[in-house]
Amino acid sequence: MRAIVDKILAESLSIKERFIRRNADRLIRASEKIATAMAGDRKLLLCGNGGSAADAQHIAAEFVNRFSLERPPLPAIALTTDTSILTSIGNDYSFEQVFSKQVKALGMAGDVLLAISTSGNSPNVLEAVKAARALGIYTIALGGGDGGKMADMVDLPILAGGGSTARVQEAHILAGHIICRLVDHILFQSHLSGE
Repeated sequence: MRAIVDKILAESLSIKERFIRRNADRLIRASEKIATAMAGDRKLLLCGNGGSAADAQHIAAEFVNRFSLERPPLPAIALTTDTSILTSIGNDYSFEQVFSKQVKALGMAGDVLLAISTSGNSPNVLEAVKAARALGIYTIALGGGDGGKMADMVDLPILAGGGSTARVQEAHILAGHIICRLVDHILFQSHLSGE
């Protein structure tokens, strides 16, 4: 069993290192867009399915509560959390619309949507991206592989490349933590360091 653990560790470290090195500039750009939105009284919307839904909620919590420094709460909403909204839309319309209807209700020009999908082909995430773009919301994707359909639909794709779903999700949460740290830096620390 130790060999299994060692193999998983090696795979995780490898995909995360490749992902971050390949996407460092994109992570910085994503952080700048999110920080600009938040500084301008706009917000971050997040969505995803399964483990990516949990990542959306995790990242939103880091912004609303705090990440690594004491600072005011920042506006972020995970569209994956309200079971009454999700189930009513899924029941009355379709599961494909569970995020797009929320984007239409809550989103506005100047906001940012962070769409998370390991395949890049989740219909409800794609519909959220379409709705966001129609409203003038900047769209960022955290994806795996070649990004699927989502990569060509968003303003800024950030792709983890190949690997199992679990390894891609591990890379995504690392990216989420980097984005949180950079947004904190841009909004609350860059003026202290002279950047």
